[in-house]
Amino acid sequence: MKFIESLLEGSLWNSRFVIFLAVLGSLFASFAIFYMATVDVVVLLQHMVHYADAEMTDTARKVLHDSTVSHIVEVVDGYLLAVVLLIFSLGLYELFISDIDQAHGSRASSKILVINSLDDLKSRLAKVILMIMIVTLFEEAINMHVTQPIDLIYMGGSIALIALALYWSHAAEGRHGSDGDGATGDEHEESGH
Repeated sequence: MKFIESLLEGSLWNSRFVIFLAVLGSLFASFAIFYMATVDVVVLLQHMVHYADAEMTDTARKVLHDSTVSHIVEVVDGYLLAVVLLIFSLGLYELFISDIDQAHGSRASSKILVINSLDDLKSRLAKVILMIMIVTLFEEAINMHVTQPIDLIYMGGSIALIALALYWSHAAEGRHGSDGDGATGDEHEESGH
């Protein structure tokens, strides 16, 4: 009976390696979006060469300017989505398969890639997704055509909600950091000087 129990538990424990499919899928999707966003930047730069053309009318320059700003926002959105997938991939790997030794051993490594729990992964992903939402709202605001006064109220309300979400995320981060660090505010001030 002990042998069957050991075999069953070993099989259950090793079943976590199925997560490797999600790790690889997220990693490849991240690379694909990084590639597409970079190609968009190259195409955008090729179009920007014409911006200084002396023969271009003011109206055409304004249209090129507005479309360029909109495309830049789309590129930022693409890079943020690629970052979400990269963090998700690395986080799943660290949580279910093994720690990434290079991330833990390097002084230069970003703490965003060191995931210790599902809550860490969820928190990091939520922050980047919030940034994607902010960039998307900015893109929509650029392309928005105000036809009625209520449109401005909706825009102001959405900006207020985004500001509230940012405030709450920073407040939660400060609360989480003070609980986990054990350092007082005085210690942080001394280390900053």
